[in-house]
Amino acid sequence: MLRRGLTYLLLHVCAVTATELTFELPDNEKQCFYEELEKDVKFDIDFQVISGGNYDVDSFVTDPQNNVLYNERKKQYDSFSHTTTMKGVYKVCFSNEFSTFTHKTVYLDFRYGDEEPLLQSMTGSTALTQLESSCVAIHEILKVVADSQTWYRLREAQDRTKAEHLLQRVTYWSFGEAVFLFVIGIGQVMLLKSFFSEKKGSVAATT
Repeated sequence: MLRRGLTYLLLHVCAVTATELTFELPDNEKQCFYEELEKDVKFDIDFQVISGGNYDVDSFVTDPQNNVLYNERKKQYDSFSHTTTMKGVYKVCFSNEFSTFTHKTVYLDFRYGDEEPLLQSMTGSTALTQLESSCVAIHEILKVVADSQTWYRLREAQDRTKAEHLLQRVTYWSFGEAVFLFVIGIGQVMLLKSFFSEKKGSVAATT
């Protein structure tokens, strides 16, 4: 019986539709994503800049009539929720046009629709059995785990990018110091050699 309940939990498909993607946003460019939605549908948008420049980007959301629903400048990360008032194509755009030489890497999570009850008995007044309550609890915990994994992956990617950038700067700085020390060493040798050459010439002239 427990196996049957867990199988029902794993095979249950929710009505929520989600799209997660990570994309490159070059400098001086803008990228938009489109989704056709019905009326009275709730959608949620989460985004975060993983790498590039100051980790910021411009973003805005418009409805089918090009009315601006959300507009923020130079945000590192943010969330936005809205319930549609009309049927049509909604547009989500990210702009890096203010940057002249650094491209960005952006993570986007777009979700829309309402989650259906995990069990049909949850829609009525019937009390849940112990097995059903356990299934619901496992389902909620798994959602928290999935969100936590996404958050940790984003932090890991951002920290790795920062570490690689720091390593690159340290490497360049070390190379520059090595070249500078080499030039100083050659200069000192040439300077000392010139001192001995002048002394030898003066003794020869006196003789």
